[in-house]
Amino acid sequence: MTNPQEFDKLMESGAGAGWDGRWQDAVEAFSQAVKIKPDDADANNNLALALFNTGELDNSLKFYKRAHQLAPNDPEPLERSADVLERMGKNKEAAGNYVKVSDAYLKQRNLNKAIENWERATYLNPGMVSVHARMAQAYERVGNKGKTIREYLTMAYHFQKMKEDQRAVRAVNRALRLDKTNAQALNFLRSLQSGRALPDDIIKREPPSKRDLLDDPAASHDDDRRNVGEAHPLGPIGEALDEAMELLAQYVVESGLNEYVMHAMQGMTCQRQGDNQEAAAAYAQADEAGLQHPSLKLALGGLLVLNEQAAEAIPHLEQAIPNETLLPGALHGLGLSYFKLGKHKDASRYLIQSLRAVDTNLTEKPKEQEDLSKVYDSLLSALDGRSPEVLKTINERFIGMLSGKDWKQSIAETRRHLDETLRDEGGQGVVDILVARGGDDLADMVTGVDRYIRNGLYTLAMDEAHRAVEKSPYYLPIHVRMAEVMMKEGRIRQAINKYNMVAKSYLVREENDRAAAILYEVLEMAPLDTDVRVNLIHLLEGEKRLDEALDQYIDLAETFQQLGDFEHASQTFEAAGKMAAEINASADKVVQIKHYIADINQMRLNTREAQRIYEEILTVKADDEKALRSLIDIYFTQDNRVEAVKRLDVLLGLYAKAGDVKKIEGLLSDLVLTNPNDTALRQRLASIYRRLNRTREAIEQLDALGELQLDAGLTQEACQTIKQIVTLGPENLDDYKRLLQQLGC
Repeated sequence: MTNPQEFDKLMESGAGAGWDGRWQDAVEAFSQAVKIKPDDADANNNLALALFNTGELDNSLKFYKRAHQLAPNDPEPLERSADVLERMGKNKEAAGNYVKVSDAYLKQRNLNKAIENWERATYLNPGMVSVHARMAQAYERVGNKGKTIREYLTMAYHFQKMKEDQRAVRAVNRALRLDKTNAQALNFLRSLQSGRALPDDIIKREPPSKRDLLDDPAASHDDDRRNVGEAHPLGPIGEALDEAMELLAQYVVESGLNEYVMHAMQGMTCQRQGDNQEAAAAYAQADEAGLQHPSLKLALGGLLVLNEQAAEAIPHLEQAIPNETLLPGALHGLGLSYFKLGKHKDASRYLIQSLRAVDTNLTEKPKEQEDLSKVYDSLLSALDGRSPEVLKTINERFIGMLSGKDWKQSIAETRRHLDETLRDEGGQGVVDILVARGGDDLADMVTGVDRYIRNGLYTLAMDEAHRAVEKSPYYLPIHVRMAEVMMKEGRIRQAINKYNMVAKSYLVREENDRAAAILYEVLEMAPLDTDVRVNLIHLLEGEKRLDEALDQYIDLAETFQQLGDFEHASQTFEAAGKMAAEINASADKVVQIKHYIADINQMRLNTREAQRIYEEILTVKADDEKALRSLIDIYFTQDNRVEAVKRLDVLLGLYAKAGDVKKIEGLLSDLVLTNPNDTALRQRLASIYRRLNRTREAIEQLDALGELQLDAGLTQEACQTIKQIVTLGPENLDDYKRLLQQLGC
């Protein structure tokens, strides 16, 4: 029977020991706790950490694995076990775990952590092409062009090592789609086209920083944020006005008997009494009399904003910015001023900077301050180039966020949500949620939907999503989440229809990149859905992304082929061929399409058309093995042995140049089986066997060749063949010698 009180006591004791660095004591306490509650994930996780810190890596790994079994949706135990495996030198196994960790973080919509673990996995186990592909998609999603290109080129390098040059070219082309002038990508493409090895610089990377496993098990995971206390209802400008009055009073007292003192004192008295008009007038007189202090500038500028004198407020507020204490309020005031003047680009810039200043002041951790700065920089970038109407709506949201009694408490939560949206849905996703009707409530609802999805509570997730749709029917990211729930529930067709609806909505908004991204995602889930692929092709053609459209044409034709619809497959391959010619596609791409068309004609027994296409392929790529092999069979079937042997000698020459004797033997053996009466084939196969010192097989072929020559009345040729047999020393040598005498050789 478990003892909850004893368990809690042991957990507290273990946490205290860990805090003090007494890890052996922590091991003993957590071990006892696990005995009381073997199925408690936290107890197993903490015991694993304590064991790690005492150097017992094997046991630590065992309990991390147990913690992961008990809490499969928590990525932490799995991530820590990967780290332990890495420290034990089991890099391949560790890499596999890091990939699983990334999947867990993706379920939590934490793309940054997923990328971090993919990076470590590929560092430990290079050549994980599928992981590099996912990293490329992730980096492309968050707008990091440089790292996206790096991942595509890394894929190309590994594809070349795997002898899959076509896939390598496709990967490089994806990189060039992002930057057509990228020198490294262009060099890769030239190297692949000329058959040169790709440089290995692309896979040489700095090792990702080690994850610190010495975390304190008792440490709180809450943000280390200052106690905000009560907030001024006017927001940062209200707080700054109060602080400015205190700073001004102190400065005036220390200034002595100056002519501006009386005006400043009068202004402060009026401000305390709530007479902002008279206070501003008095502060203006103090300013004219020579009082040049940031506190006066803030007080005067802030009151002018409140008095609807925005243009006059701006120069005063700008002079208050250097004062760190008054900075958030000065920025807030400038944002309000520009908003009232209808200059929404400037207003959004200052309002975001005010949010950043407040948020930064509320945390004492340097690392968190650095992270905050990145979020707000990304937010500024996301709003760059937006229309004045959109910026006006967004600024109204910012102004609302910076006012009321709870604005300090809500800033961090709102920023976290915007950060997640930036990572998951990019800049447009942030704009969507900022302009959405009821955006504040909507943010809470979306957070709730994500939480329910992470915990597998799909019915609750869908209910919350429907509530969000009622509040803001045109907020598309919530529809994406509804489709995600449908997929998880196994309602595949409904999910695809929902994704299609979202993609079409983005198309109507002319947000073609987002529409394309969704259609690509749908095709990953339902690769045989031809309607989705057709929609994507039309979109890509409209965007003039013709290289991608060509790839989709090929994939669509392959899909028709898999579905047994050879008529549509043939038509689609023909369309792909025309597009390849129009955009001057690479020779490899043209050849690939022609092979597909030829294969379909072969299946339809339209040999003449297949023959024509194979000949076309050879005009594009003279050393194409598949085309040569297919033509050899076709010409032998037509009894056109001259053309068949002509193509055969070309193919044999390619194999000989590569030193691939095995391929030569295999080809000739197959052809002799299907064409046993062809003397040219027998002669060539016998020659190969002689080179390989396979005397018995050489004699068999020469013997059959001699019989064919005698049957055809070619006595002289038969004599030469029998003489070759004699030189090989057959078992019945005397019989061959007698035959030579009978033939008069």
